[in-house]
Amino acid sequence: MSYEYEINELAKEESWRMFRIIGEFVEGFDNLAGIEPAVTIYGSARLGVDDELYAETEEIAYRLGQLGFSIITGGGPGVMEAANKGAQRAGVKSVGLNISLPEEQAAMPTLQNR
Repeated sequence: MSYEYEINELAKEESWRMFRIIGEFVEGFDNLAGIEPAVTIYGSARLGVDDELYAETEEIAYRLGQLGFSIITGGGPGVMEAANKGAQRAGVKSVGLNISLPEEQAAMPTLQNR
């Protein structure tokens, strides 16, 4: 006698979602494991290049880079772009961790495929 059970496809998909999310965390931690010491800088993506805070952020990241720190940001424009520029100027690793948002942010072209 054979028993077959039908599993609701949506319920099955949702039950595995947690493992995919955990897998993404593990992959991210593995990829960042060798980047140390590092400082993370997040901030507004709406900050313009002409803003005083943009220049200050670039300078702070540059100085942190001179001290040997890699810079990790959200990978977007504004404050995060300024921080990555400062890191690049200092010659240290610059990592942009971008996420998918429903509307706005896209990775800075200089950070894509690095």
